[in-house]
Amino acid sequence: MSVQQDTNSNSLHTPANDFRESLGTMESTGKRKWIFPRKPKGKFTNYRTYVSWFLLITLISLPFVKINGNPLFKLNIVAREFYFFGNYFPVQDFYIVAIGGITFLVFIILFTVVFGRLFCGWICPQTIFMEMVFRKIEFAIEGDRNAQMRLSRQTWNAEKIRKKGLKWFVFFILSFLIAHTFLSYIIGVEPLFRMVKEGVSLHWDTFSGLLIFTALFFFVYAWFREQACTLVCPYGRLQGVLIDRKTIVVAYDFKRGESTAGRASWKKNEDRNAAGKGDCIDCGNCVVVCPTGIDIRNGSNQLECVSCTACIDACDEVMEKINLPKGLIKYSSLENIETNTPWKFNARVIAYTLVLAVLLVIFGISVFYRPSVKAEVLRLPGMNYIEKGDAIYNQYQFDFINKTNDDKTVSIKITSPKEASLELNGLKNSFKIKAKGEYRCPILIKIPKTKLQHSKRKISISIYDENGVLLDTENSNFLAPSHTIY
Repeated sequence: MSVQQDTNSNSLHTPANDFRESLGTMESTGKRKWIFPRKPKGKFTNYRTYVSWFLLITLISLPFVKINGNPLFKLNIVAREFYFFGNYFPVQDFYIVAIGGITFLVFIILFTVVFGRLFCGWICPQTIFMEMVFRKIEFAIEGDRNAQMRLSRQTWNAEKIRKKGLKWFVFFILSFLIAHTFLSYIIGVEPLFRMVKEGVSLHWDTFSGLLIFTALFFFVYAWFREQACTLVCPYGRLQGVLIDRKTIVVAYDFKRGESTAGRASWKKNEDRNAAGKGDCIDCGNCVVVCPTGIDIRNGSNQLECVSCTACIDACDEVMEKINLPKGLIKYSSLENIETNTPWKFNARVIAYTLVLAVLLVIFGISVFYRPSVKAEVLRLPGMNYIEKGDAIYNQYQFDFINKTNDDKTVSIKITSPKEASLELNGLKNSFKIKAKGEYRCPILIKIPKTKLQHSKRKISISIYDENGVLLDTENSNFLAPSHTIY
């Protein structure tokens, strides 16, 4: 019986399940097995190349994009400056970032349930940089699979030193540029260019951080490589939980490939149908192009598969040469292959979709309907009420945060209860807050004793702009003596 048939019929036949006992990137002794994938070519490789170049250009150009003078994206954790789609988010709005993170996580889960690790093969920065940038440079300098294997076995002669040295030099420069690109998302393009002009001596701490991340990127793309996907990436571990028989993945059509007599080498003018042989001619091309070193014919439940489609292109090329239909390896689900039925929505996908839709609505409302000026009312620590004459006073501290690019003049007014009034200790009822700035001031709120029926009462304070437009409303508690009701 064939490997795929054993695997998908839950057979415990040892030879068919050997692949589960080891990684494709590791020898039986535990030593690292270096992967030398053959250069892929074909329809899907071309499509992935176009998508990769678009994403790379987008990644490099986004830090230069401005909306109303603000960067499109900026995540300066040290300076507590966050920009999303050109909108400024102070630390007080970080809950919106949390909502966005949860929404993205649910999207990833939903996407994986439906399409497996399509994200890994087409969008993940690790795969794009590795396969579409660093691997292509390696092919250009060292040659294809056989040339790389031959070079690896060579002693350190002039040719090997020249090629390896050139490759590592180019890898280091690219890693240095990638580190700068990601830094521009943190501090911004203008500060980065200014630091470069001013030199290392004035910004040695930033330069040291750049070197650390450069070394990290160089280590990943020059040595660690596919291990980042198979050993480190948590998304790969999630795959085993989320993917089921209905998930669309890069799959080997074992019913067609194995038939009744299993796979066999190609023989010219042979009637394979009459012999009961499957369409798979056991050429191994799908294995030698795999960047993680697996055999896709062992099944779609291998965590090392990143859905890069290299095996699809390799198999289609062979099928075309021997005049057999393409699609022996294709995007499909195990259920589709077994039953020959089209993919349909199931209850789990519908549930994830509804949850995602709700989160997207909440996230959209949080982003686009947040107040341009945020006020926080805090009772001064350790301060109780003040009893003076026929009134009770409470002292508060107002923190104003201007989230816009313009200076704002705001005024405050107590909207509930109507009997309450403000005492600003000589300050005016309006305050000017600088663009993206904060303003803090203490205020006293007075309520006549005769209007207080309880020891604690809710108060509402509204903030208006210079045109009388309501910007925000804050609620707090007003404390009064508990032993007397006036």
